[in-house]
Amino acid sequence: MVRNIGWRVTTAAVLLNLASGFLYAWSVYAAALIQELGFTKTQAMLPYTVALAMLAVMMVPGGKLFDTYGPRVVATIGGILMITGMALTSMQTTIPGFVVFFGVMVGAGSGIAYGVTIPSAVKWFPPAKRGLVSGLVVAGLGLAAAYAAPLAQVIINAVGVKQTFLIVGIVFGGLVVLLAQFLAVPPAGYVPAGTPAPAAGTASAKNEFSPSEMMGTIQFWLIWLMYCFGAIAGLMVIGHIAIIADIQAQLKWGFALVAILAVFNSAGRVVGGFLSDRIGRDRTLILMFALQAANMLLFRYYADMTSLTVGVCITGVAYGSLLGIFPALTYDFFGLKNSGTNYGLVFTAFGAAGIIGPLMAGKIVDITGAYSYAYIAAAVILAAAAVMVKFLNKPKKEAIV
Repeated sequence: MVRNIGWRVTTAAVLLNLASGFLYAWSVYAAALIQELGFTKTQAMLPYTVALAMLAVMMVPGGKLFDTYGPRVVATIGGILMITGMALTSMQTTIPGFVVFFGVMVGAGSGIAYGVTIPSAVKWFPPAKRGLVSGLVVAGLGLAAAYAAPLAQVIINAVGVKQTFLIVGIVFGGLVVLLAQFLAVPPAGYVPAGTPAPAAGTASAKNEFSPSEMMGTIQFWLIWLMYCFGAIAGLMVIGHIAIIADIQAQLKWGFALVAILAVFNSAGRVVGGFLSDRIGRDRTLILMFALQAANMLLFRYYADMTSLTVGVCITGVAYGSLLGIFPALTYDFFGLKNSGTNYGLVFTAFGAAGIIGPLMAGKIVDITGAYSYAYIAAAVILAAAAVMVKFLNKPKKEAIV
């Protein structure tokens, strides 16, 4: 009998994501790059945008490696890429340098490591706990900015932004390598306690989709678009909140809002996963899309610390919930056999959102001096995502007997 070490693996996965989530403190780095190196707001968003895109894109090859070699090897490679990338970033003075070494290299390392944490944990649990476990694992990534933003600000104030990249990379990339050694997946054929027995006369392979089969379904593309549309607003605010605080409320310590956002982002991942287990993935998605759309329409009126804090908390919960819901939704619809690759493909939607959200907002504020039109665009996109949920039905395969 195989011993269930699911909670041990889940704990290691949470801590690994907590260590690798320093990407979410980017608005603090961006503000320093604008001040120290004279970058424009749009330029300062480019490395972050590329990093988010790489995080998403590299989950696909990372998922294939996970499905073949398991999580320890893959997550270790990710940690090494983070250390190397952050060290090289610390030597840069131009936008192309930051884009290549932070955007491409650190983003790739983050994507490879993050991509193995969710399926590593979820494979140990029955379907009724997939949302909760997914939410807990991804909560680590969201919570990271709660410590990473103020810590980065302290180090930047002491030694400058370039040396901060080096220090953060060595410390937290090293932790990723260490924690990777505690990840594991159950043996083939393992059935977690509490898994419902298959209905009589059905095949066990009924809901196990290969990547190509998954991408041939309308459900995949609906899920992809909903994920992309839903994430745009959250990634826009995460990347810009320190600048938003300066423009809308003349606050010079926006890093505090980054930390607050991180806490509620993290909590939203657990809440979203838990709610989706209880009331359904579709109802939870509609609720979060609607909540975020209303928040975006109001965000232009947040002009002091109190109102910005409220807006940031709502943004964090609604955005964070998506990262707890969509892994579980993917596994529900397409199975666990190819979980690493399949969710990696779904997660490319996050990468697209990472390009659209921060760059769209940066361009708008460079042109208009305000974020108003960016908020309106995000609200419209979220409303479209809520409508798409009504067309989502579980795919079916012909039984293999």
